[in-house]
Amino acid sequence: MMYHAMQRFELFLIPEGKSKVQFIPDTKIPNAGTFLIEREDHTLGNLLRMQLLNNPAVLFSGYRMPHPLEHKIELRIQTVPETDPKTVLLLALRQIKEQVQYLQEKVRDDTDRLRVSSSRDIY
Repeated sequence: MMYHAMQRFELFLIPEGKSKVQFIPDTKIPNAGTFLIEREDHTLGNLLRMQLLNNPAVLFSGYRMPHPLEHKIELRIQTVPETDPKTVLLLALRQIKEQVQYLQEKVRDDTDRLRVSSSRDIY
C-alpha cells in the first residue's frame, strides 16, 4: 500500500495558482458561504468557529477538513441579513489577533516579574 504523505515544507507553501483563502457564496441560503483556507487544520478551524459563534450576528459557523491528508479547511458561515460572512470573519480575525497580543503581553509581564523575583531570591 502506498501513501502520499506531504513533505514537511508542503504543509506551509501554497501551491502555485492557488490563493490562501477563497470565498464561495452559497446560492441557496442568503448571507451564507464557504471559505476554503489552504494549508490550515483543526487548530485554526476550531479557533475561528468558536470566535465566530461568540458574535450574535452569526447564525451558523462550522468547519471541516475534507481529507486528513489534505491540509485545508472549509469554513462555513451564515449570518443575519444585516451583515455578511466576509465581514464577520474579518471581525473574528481582528478579535483573535487582539486576544493573542493581550496574551503575549501578560506572559511577557509575568515572565519579567518572575525573573526579577527569582533574581532577588538568589542573593
